[in-house]
Amino acid sequence: MGQMKREQIETWVTEKAEQLLASTSLELVDVEYVREKDWYLRVFIDKEGGVDLEDCQQVSEKLSKVLDREDPIRDNYLLEASSPGLDRILKKDKDFLRYAGRTVDIHFFAPREGKKDWVGELVKKDGPCLVVRINGTETPLDYTQIAQVRLHIDF
Repeated sequence: MGQMKREQIETWVTEKAEQLLASTSLELVDVEYVREKDWYLRVFIDKEGGVDLEDCQQVSEKLSKVLDREDPIRDNYLLEASSPGLDRILKKDKDFLRYAGRTVDIHFFAPREGKKDWVGELVKKDGPCLVVRINGTETPLDYTQIAQVRLHIDF
């Protein structure tokens, strides 16, 4: 394998991780390959009721074996498997299905009605449209104008 770009690594690892998790109750949420001080390959997993340390260790060990065998990444990196956290980012269609009815934070690329950040109740993602309920009114938003959608946390 030649040197892969960051996106290619994320895609490759996503495919391998999904194969590993196919026979388990775990679901792959996201993969990110990012440089902080060192390179980190982060694999975010979830399941009904949440993941525990043992789940993370198992995924990490299984994925390590595949990565060692096929060696797609030239840089030195640290592999981390973890749960996506409380304020997880919603990306995939199934995320939007699963969290319909929940309150979400919506961050726009450019301000809408003077605000870059909106809070609303997630109704559904319908193709290029994200439908949220704000003050009781269903509002369709153009998904291409949205930078990020996260679960809203009330502390």
